[in-house]
Amino acid sequence: MQKRDRCGDETLADPPVILRVDVGRRRVCGWLAVPATQLLISRGVWANSGRIASVRIWPAQEYTRVIIESTLPVAHQLSALKQPERVVLDLNGIELTAELAHLPGLVQATDPYIASIRFGHKTPQILRVVLDLKGEVRPDVFALQPVAGYGHRLVLDLYPLAPVDPLMALLESEQKRDRADSRRGEASPPQARDPEPRLEPRKEARLSSRRITVAIDPGHGGEDPGAIGPRGTYEKDVVLAIAKKLKAMLDATPNMRAMLTRDDDYFVPLRERVHKARRVQADLFISIHADAFRETRARGSSVFALSESGATSAAAKWLAQKENASDLIGGVDLDRRDRLLARTLLDLSQTAQISDSLRVGRHVLDNIGTHNALHKATVEQASFAVLKAPDIPSILVETAFISNPDEELKLRSGAHQQKFAASILEGVKRYFARNPGLARA
Repeated sequence: MQKRDRCGDETLADPPVILRVDVGRRRVCGWLAVPATQLLISRGVWANSGRIASVRIWPAQEYTRVIIESTLPVAHQLSALKQPERVVLDLNGIELTAELAHLPGLVQATDPYIASIRFGHKTPQILRVVLDLKGEVRPDVFALQPVAGYGHRLVLDLYPLAPVDPLMALLESEQKRDRADSRRGEASPPQARDPEPRLEPRKEARLSSRRITVAIDPGHGGEDPGAIGPRGTYEKDVVLAIAKKLKAMLDATPNMRAMLTRDDDYFVPLRERVHKARRVQADLFISIHADAFRETRARGSSVFALSESGATSAAAKWLAQKENASDLIGGVDLDRRDRLLARTLLDLSQTAQISDSLRVGRHVLDNIGTHNALHKATVEQASFAVLKAPDIPSILVETAFISNPDEELKLRSGAHQQKFAASILEGVKRYFARNPGLARA
């Protein structure tokens, strides 16, 4: 028997399959028949759906995220359709309001996965949202409870079938750069260079001949703006700008290379940031942030390392709690998080990791102090989730207080962003020059 999709001319004639449905956080076992080509991936809260407050789309190569924010939980069903590729989101008890009608206009031509969005009705009570796709994707949908000024959020993520591999992306980037360097070498004759200045014997030894990989983590992103300055500056934007400048500097440094945990405005869960650093076998992990406090006079830069035994100050503890809440704001499906990693992050190598982190942190802090005032003259410690890679020295750099009007202006300035990046780079170079054996073989 054939059934027609009420939002288009699609005919569904496959035999039904039996699926299990999740309702909120409880699993409901029962029989649900749908055609095989219409794979139901349903996770909903079956209650009054309330009013749609806003909609957002965060496109990125790693995944595209669609957000539907409402005053109450939204009952929903997610289906995937083939030939052509579509994802269908059925919303129970939701009307096509002006807020929801903005969704198609948010689709960007550069979105890797969404071609267009349209609406229809499956029944008078069920609004159907159809996402026409540019190719095959792996869809996922989950609900988030209200937090940090957000209402109830229905989150639809579209992932590529083959996940982006950070190591392959890093190698491909290097190959492109090498080819470009080769072409430039062929186009112009070699020119004599002034000899490099000799380092004094008392100071740094030469950098290790092995290539050093630095993972740079711009904090927040996408749905999570981070702190917001008095002039409306978003932390997520300025730290991404600094991170990109630092990456360019590291890539231009002999025997060094860098990867970014995010290279655009999208959210990456805290543990996935650690995963990415480990997949590229990073020698160092640097998470870049901008601080904030209710007292606008607070100012200065800080560097943090992980603590196993509690925070070194009340401010460090407060900051760690704030940064660790990023997953709740940015949006992580807590039913699907990596519990294995959560259990295994701390092991016997953690003590050595913390010792190395404090060492590199001191080098970075000393060099930042030549450019900006320091909030604390020592490296502080707290239990930051993003610093818990057991085998990678990891630091978190709070570049400045975005809540301070003067420092917000610095963070917005491209010239000052360059200085922040350069001071971090100098600290990293001094650390590895004095500790060459800590680079991976």
